[in-house]
Amino acid sequence: MEQINQPDFFRKDGKLNLLLREILAHRLQPENHYEIAAILESFGWNDARAAEEFGVENVFDLAADLWDIVEKNIRATYFSPDEKMKPLAYFWMVFRSFMRGMIFALPMAVSVLSMLTLRFSLWSYVNLTLEVATSIAIGTIMSFMTVGGFMQAIARRGYMYIKQGYFNLARKITFYYIKLGYVAVVVIVLMYLFVNTVFDIFPYRMTFIVVLYFFFLTAIWLSVTVMCIMEKELAFTGLLATGIFIVYIFFVVLKLDIILSQVIALIFVTVTGILLTRHFFVSAEKKMERGISLVLPRTSITIYTILPYFAYGFLYFTFLFADRVIAWSTNDVYMPYLIWFRGPYELGLDLALLTLILSMGFIEVIVNEIMYTLEVTQKDFLIMHVQLFRKKFLEMYIRRFIVITILSLASSLGVYYFINNISAIAVAAFEIELLTNSTTHFVFIVALVAYALLTIALMNALILFSLSQPEMISKAMLIGLVVDLVVGFPLSRWFDYSYAIFGLLAGVVVFLAISTKRVINVLNKLEFYLYASS
Repeated sequence: MEQINQPDFFRKDGKLNLLLREILAHRLQPENHYEIAAILESFGWNDARAAEEFGVENVFDLAADLWDIVEKNIRATYFSPDEKMKPLAYFWMVFRSFMRGMIFALPMAVSVLSMLTLRFSLWSYVNLTLEVATSIAIGTIMSFMTVGGFMQAIARRGYMYIKQGYFNLARKITFYYIKLGYVAVVVIVLMYLFVNTVFDIFPYRMTFIVVLYFFFLTAIWLSVTVMCIMEKELAFTGLLATGIFIVYIFFVVLKLDIILSQVIALIFVTVTGILLTRHFFVSAEKKMERGISLVLPRTSITIYTILPYFAYGFLYFTFLFADRVIAWSTNDVYMPYLIWFRGPYELGLDLALLTLILSMGFIEVIVNEIMYTLEVTQKDFLIMHVQLFRKKFLEMYIRRFIVITILSLASSLGVYYFINNISAIAVAAFEIELLTNSTTHFVFIVALVAYALLTIALMNALILFSLSQPEMISKAMLIGLVVDLVVGFPLSRWFDYSYAIFGLLAGVVVFLAISTKRVINVLNKLEFYLYASS
């Protein structure tokens, strides 16, 4: 890199040197005299003032004189290397990253534990009729697919403003997306009611439950996203546990209907979640410096920049639930409606999701380490060492790829042995069958492999997001979704509905392969993508 040798450079006195000091304070390394001229004009200099102050004909002549002085006093210097992080500081960085990833997945663990012990959670119940279970499942899937894009939009823009300390802008953009989310809910409900009325897909008693759970779960997911970007994940875990406790009071103690009990709890969690998000923002805004008054960019610009992230959020949840819809729509058993809930299939997937609890912690640690290393070491490389720069981070990525692969597979094996060992205990103590059903066991094993590979792909996604390349990961996810449908649909029809799980596995493999290739391509041109994302 090139820098000004300032002690020699500013030995002379005079207006010209003082002016150059102001320019270099604004732009340490101007490219040429044209950039200096632009800076002078931004400072209010014009031809008349340049002539009066320095006796030159115009601003460009003044800029040329300043550029001559700059060129004469430039010398090549290396940046002083950053101090290596001390072992204790490094440990705490890794620990915080791991716990943040773990805490992110903690609500899922609370829900599964509740199902194993109490036989119900905030939005599910072991002894539901298949009709009601189908209705709740449809509402749940619709909520995730609807809110996925808004979750990514909030996480991207809201989190960006929070990290910059502009909590007022974060609040405005976050609640703007939340309002859009509610508008989307209303539009989708109206469309659903219209289609259901015209084609008579589900009876009204099922439609009512679908809409009810769809609305409240969407509202909850929006609140969860805000808590995550505010780093208040434990608040939602506590809120979820409170909601389950409310269900327990109304359902077990007061003997009310399970659906009514869950709706009461959902209303409480929804309203409390909204109030908490507002409280978190108000508290954060009080810490801002007074006098900072900024406005959001134009809506068109915001939408354009956030669209790839929005697309990824929608595609991600569509991908996760595609195999379920394929399995539940397979007409090989009693099928009163277009979609019919298959408990054994769902249980296998839910149990396999436990592998993501540890894996999310591993991902957070690895991606944070890569980005931290990139931030503190990139300035140690000169442009002529760009190949060495690329090689360093490509090798680092390959090593971390191997590490996360081993850890993810180990996590899956751990979950398998854990569930397999407690299966008999669950039947004896809680009268809940885990792996006694052959379909559940089969889906559980394949899903463990799929989610282990998905963990690696999610690491790739986070790396590309960190380098502002959401289009790459969205396209990879889209191709994976297509493969999921193309593989899972015929297999479920030709053999058994449970074979839809191979669609998920095939889609994950393709998603992993494409995303890995994209990351390697980016790392092979890392300096370009760093410049593009800056």
